[in-house]
Amino acid sequence: VQLQASGGGLVQPGGSLRLSCAASGNFFSAHDMGWYRQAPGKTRELVASITRGGEPNYADSVKGLFTISRDNAKNTVYLQAGSLKPEDTAVYYCDADLVSFVNGSYYQHHYWGQGTKVTVSS
Repeated sequence: VQLQASGGGLVQPGGSLRLSCAASGNFFSAHDMGWYRQAPGKTRELVASITRGGEPNYADSVKGLFTISRDNAKNTVYLQAGSLKPEDTAVYYCDADLVSFVNGSYYQHHYWGQGTKVTVSS
C-alpha cells in the first residue's frame, strides 16, 4: 500500500496549485484522507482533511483559500490551493486511513505519502 502525491512546484504569490494523492495497493477502502504541510524549521501541521462521505475540515489559515476534495472510485484526494502566499511554502504530505480485510476481519492503518514541495515565490 502506498500514497503517491504529486502537483507541487514553484508558483508566484497569488497563484494556485492542485495537489493530488492517490492510494494504491491491496486495501478494501479509504476512510479519512487529508493534507499536512511542514515548512522549514517548523512542525508538521494539518492543512485539511475530508471524510469518506465528503465532509471537509480546514485549518483556519487556509479556510476560504484552499479546497479539499476526493474521488472515492480512484482512492484519490485533491487539494486546490489558491491565493498562495510565501508562508504557504512547505512540503505537503497527504495521509489516509486505509482499511484492509484480512482473514475475515477489517483492519485500519494510517499511511503517509512521500510529500510534494510547494514553493511560493516571485
